[in-house]
Amino acid sequence: MSQLPPPLRDPAPMLERALTEWGGHEDLWVFGYGSLIWRPDFEYAERRPARVNGWHRALKMWSRVNRGTPECPGLVFGLLSGGCCQGVVFRIPKAEGAQVMTVLWAREMLMGVYDPRWLVCNTPHGPVKALAFTLSRKSPSHTGVLTEEQYKRIFSDACGKYGTTLDYAARTLEELKRHNIRDRHLERLLRLVGHH
Repeated sequence: MSQLPPPLRDPAPMLERALTEWGGHEDLWVFGYGSLIWRPDFEYAERRPARVNGWHRALKMWSRVNRGTPECPGLVFGLLSGGCCQGVVFRIPKAEGAQVMTVLWAREMLMGVYDPRWLVCNTPHGPVKALAFTLSRKSPSHTGVLTEEQYKRIFSDACGKYGTTLDYAARTLEELKRHNIRDRHLERLLRLVGHH
């Protein structure tokens, strides 16, 4: 049985820092751009469509547990710098904010891969500052440029604890469409394997 690689960075101090930056005096906002849109795993008081400038959703993060294995890594979304990204923001009442952040850390930050940041998200009711999980291109979990053949192979072979990379990508596209969000790049990737 393969061992999990050690975390890249200890997530605990990063959680402490995020909690301090948030401060707990206002409701917590969280930006979802991938599976958080369709499986937030927390209660929220409000959800709004949101757009972040300067970042884009990319299926360019290796997943060696959830959507793949160390021998056959899968892919999950990261938020990479450049461009813009449409997703959703969730508002969590301030009384539950610290608990929700702890839950999010257990889900998203176990391996210390993401760089949590507070990003300005533009919504129909004005801008909000939300917690977002971004990915550095310097991270060993960033795939770099993948060819169409590599995507096809990953879509056909990669499967982890929560299922296949293909299911994850298709489910995200489905949910984006449900929220009237168009992701042409993801549509094109899924067409490689005959998914419409």
